Parts: sequence; structure tokens; C-alpha cells
Amino acid sequence: MAVRPAGLGGRIASSLIRFPNYRRLWISNLFFFAGLWTQTLVLGWLVFDITRSEFSVALFTAARLTPLMLGPLSGVLSDRFDRLRLLLIAAGWAFATMATIATLVSLGMITYWGLVVGGFCIGMAQSPSQPARYALVSELVERDSLSNANALNSIVMNMTQIVGPALGGAMIAAFGPAVALWVSAFWYLFSFLALWRLRGAGRPSVRHSGETLLGSLTGGMKAVFSSRLASAVLLTTLISNILIWPLQAAFMPVFAKVHLGLDAQGLGWLLTCTGIGGLAGSLAIAALGDFRFKGGIFLLGTASCGLLWAAFALSTWPPLSFAIIAAMGVCAAPFVVMQTTLLLMMTEPQVQGRVMGLQELTIGVMPLATVILGAAAERFGVATVALFDGLLLAALVALLAMRVPELLRYSGRAA
Repeated sequence: MAVRPAGLGGRIASSLIRFPNYRRLWISNLFFFAGLWTQTLVLGWLVFDITRSEFSVALFTAARLTPLMLGPLSGVLSDRFDRLRLLLIAAGWAFATMATIATLVSLGMITYWGLVVGGFCIGMAQSPSQPARYALVSELVERDSLSNANALNSIVMNMTQIVGPALGGAMIAAFGPAVALWVSAFWYLFSFLALWRLRGAGRPSVRHSGETLLGSLTGGMKAVFSSRLASAVLLTTLISNILIWPLQAAFMPVFAKVHLGLDAQGLGWLLTCTGIGGLAGSLAIAALGDFRFKGGIFLLGTASCGLLWAAFALSTWPPLSFAIIAAMGVCAAPFVVMQTTLLLMMTEPQVQGRVMGLQELTIGVMPLATVILGAAAERFGVATVALFDGLLLAALVALLAMRVPELLRYSGRAA
């Protein structure tokens, strides 16, 4: 067993120090999501610049998110084939897609529908590869390092979510969208090269002799639903993605402009506070290492997010709202990190890809939930919807904790 690093910095970066192959995956993730967040802003800006239509932007976003619905199928592929090879294909596909779009933009030949197709293709690189990306972590680190490794992955997401859009906006202003898209393309290429050094790591592909596709899908579902604990974790993820995360993804501009009287710069600060809070929360979890009561921390963080959303809906004073949204980011970290960690700990390695695919499907309900919440917000007001949803989430999590108390005590340590 590798020597455990000492000191706060060593505890936070423990998995990066102890497991060289995980470090290579982490670096690949850093480049991949830097490219993702940069191109998300640039492509959205291009769509609106071409169409001047909010509906067109919404349609483009829907096309980009649609591949989330392929989570269960992607999970089957992750369990049947070499996960590293799937990630290499995804990074190569993303580079080729982005390079094609960048070329068309450079030549002035891009059209709106070309961007819609391009957004769908980028979604095909990102969403279906996520089950393999998550499950591969459990192959590259030891069980007692899963929390730390997943927290470090969350840190990547938060850092790139903060820096990527800002970098994309700066490049558009300084050099134009074509250069920004080329930079995004090369981020994906760097991600591919970092993964290339991982060849031979992890487990070989598993052959499911005689098992049909439907049988594989059913096997993944049985792995979750036969476990009371895993079912509770997945249910918590589902209700959170229905009730509150669409609010943050779609309605922050409404909160900023209508309820807080902020301009675009103020909106940017709201989003930055969320990212900073998430980064702080992920760093804290990484520093804890293999801590006890992982299930309890997961439920507490999720319920706290609901209560903070309710408080945010009631606030009309910008300084207080900034503080609440930062605290929400901190409390979201246990939800984001521990949902993956717990599901990996609660299921067998041969079905973990499919379990991660089901988790991806629970995220895939967000576009539909956004439409429903948007209709409710149109009728009752977005603050009323946020207040109701936040309180409802906290109440449902509390009810789940009472029905499945063993999840509160779950630490995930091997017997």
C-alpha cells in the first residue's frame, strides 16, 4: 500500500500523490472539462449572435443535453468494453467535432443548424462517456480513497466552471469566436494525450457471454434496486435534479435581474460565488479522506441545499444573496461528491458502469424538469417555485432519512 501523504495539502491531494494512473486521469479530466465549459459559452454566444432568439438558444441547449438520456446504454457499454478505450474515443470525437466547428466558423460557413448538430455531437462525447469516467476511478484508487478521488474530480469541475466561461468570454472579446473554439478543440486533444499514457491501466473488458442488451440493462437496475441503500441514494439524486438543480441551471438570470436588480456583471458574480463555494466544499471533503458517516453527510448536504434555496428565494438584498449562494455551493459539494462515491461503494465492480449510467439518467431528467418548473414559474413566480421546491426537497430528504436510517450511518468501509 502506498504511503499516505502528511499535512493538509497532502491529504487533499492524496489520490493524486498515491496513484499515478489516477493522476493521469485527473489531468485528462482537467483538460476535457476546460474544453467543455469554454465551448459551452462560445457556442451559446454564437447561437444567440446568429439568431437573436432565446428559443433558438433553448433548442440548442436541449440538443446538447439530449445525450444524457443515453445514460443506461452508456453504462452497459462501460461494463462490456474497456473503459479507458471508451474515454479515448470520447476525447478524440470531441476534438474532431470541435475542430470541424472551428473550421466552419473560421471560414464564415457556420449556420444555426450546424451549431445545433455540433452541440448534439459534443453532448455525445460528454454524456455517454461519464459512466466510464466515474467507474474507472474505482479501478485506479483503493476503496478508502474513493471519497478523496471523487472530491478531486469535483474540484476539476468547479475550477473549470469558474475559469472556462471567463476564458471563453475573454477570447471572444480579444480574438473572436473562431480562436476560442480552436483553443477548446486543443483542450480536448490534450485530454486525449493524457489518457493515451493510461493504456493498460484498469481492468480488461468484461465479456458478457450470451447476455442480451436488455439483460445487461436489467442487471444494472437489479444491482441498484435490490439494495435499499443504493436505491435511497439514487432516489435522492433524482428528486434533487427535479426540484432544485434546474433552478440554478436555468433561472439564475431571472433571480439576478428581477429579485436582486443586478446587471450582467452581478449575475456573473452570483455564478462565481456558487463555483467558489463548491470548490471550498470539495476541498474540505478531499481533506477529510476516508471519513465516517458518508451517507449522513450526503443527506445533510442535500437537505441543506433545499433550505438554502428557500432562503435565497426570500432574499432581496444582494450581499445576503451572495452569501447564501456561496453557502449553497459548499453544501452542494457533499451531494455532488458523495452520490457517486456511495453508489460505487454499494455495488459490485462488474455492474458499476451500469449503475453510473442510471445516475446519469437521473441527471437527464433536468431538461424536462426545467420546462415544467418554467411553466410553474410563469404562473406563480420563480421565487415562489424556488421556495416551495427547496422546502419540499428538505422535507423529502428528512423523510427518506427516517425511512432508511442505516444510510445516515453508512461509512462505506470494507468489512
